[in-house]
Amino acid sequence: MILVNEPLLNGNEKKYLSTCIETGWISSDGPYVKEFEEKFAQFIGVKHAIAVCNGTVAIELALAAIALQPGDEVILPSHTIVSCPMGILRRGGVPVLIDVDPHTWNLDVNQLKDKITPRTKAIMPVHIFGQPCDMDPIMEIAEQYGLYVLEDAAEAHGAEYKGRKCGSIGHLATFSFYANKIITTGEGGMVVTDDDRIAEAARYYRNLCFQPQQRFLHRDLGYNFRITNLQAAVGLAQIERVDELLNIKVNQGRLYTYALQDVPGVRLQKTEDWAKPVYWVFGLLLDDDVPFDASTWAKMLLNEGVQTRPFFWPLHEQPVFQEMGLFKNESYPVAEKIARRGLYVPSGMGLKEQDQITVSEIVKRTLKGITY
Repeated sequence: MILVNEPLLNGNEKKYLSTCIETGWISSDGPYVKEFEEKFAQFIGVKHAIAVCNGTVAIELALAAIALQPGDEVILPSHTIVSCPMGILRRGGVPVLIDVDPHTWNLDVNQLKDKITPRTKAIMPVHIFGQPCDMDPIMEIAEQYGLYVLEDAAEAHGAEYKGRKCGSIGHLATFSFYANKIITTGEGGMVVTDDDRIAEAARYYRNLCFQPQQRFLHRDLGYNFRITNLQAAVGLAQIERVDELLNIKVNQGRLYTYALQDVPGVRLQKTEDWAKPVYWVFGLLLDDDVPFDASTWAKMLLNEGVQTRPFFWPLHEQPVFQEMGLFKNESYPVAEKIARRGLYVPSGMGLKEQDQITVSEIVKRTLKGITY
């Protein structure tokens, strides 16, 4: 079985974890936390990086840092993980959805202005699967209407838009370090920004809103979103060799692209000329004429020894949100289509080149001879 993801932990991870245990520094006060934050900020090209316990809470913390209030609206794509609207809703905000581009699968910039209201507070572009969004028009619209731009760069470690790292373009951004991410801490996340005020607020809310002079006197209700020194130790070991990790991902993307770009019945995610993707995962989309959906195809591939994962189910079709009365009578055709006809193949950091060749051959075999 070729697994969909296997992490690569062959740097200083074990050494730094041993140091944590030997010294007793296992909590969020350990020295690796600050060092990981500093190295990650340098990597992205921002002033501040605030480490947290996972990527989901990074979104909620980022929204707290920009003072999202009950009733404030945040625009985001329907094709993304449930973590994005969760953070908005838990702050009392309102998620407002738009569809995605049928070729890049990223937020459709042309639909943005139609969803802006007097209650709009922020735009949340998601660099889906490591492919950068078209950030210039998003930033221009945000400036025109006085909105924050919060990049969800959870899947885009090291991806670049016109020479700038994803996560360094908006007013702030979030990252995830889950086990399947390019840089991993097992669980973990980061909020990054160049804005001193936003960074100060994020650090304040991350740590229970402790006061500098009188620690246990609380003026606000915050969160315990702290990352541990153990997690940061793994992250530091990963960031030390991030160029090597990114090179692995780019080579994976090139090999899959070469092998699968002309296969009848399947389409790849489009990369624009201005984008430098990192191929966090490699997605495949079945053509309309293929007489089965992605769910059926995933079973076919699994029977051949290839594990896959489906695309995100559209937010407006999630039962939990429908039961809350959200997104009534809303339809986002592209998000609906790619959720039903898309999947991604094994793309982990530990994937071998021969495994990719095998996966590509099996993909071709499952589509061979199909009558359109």
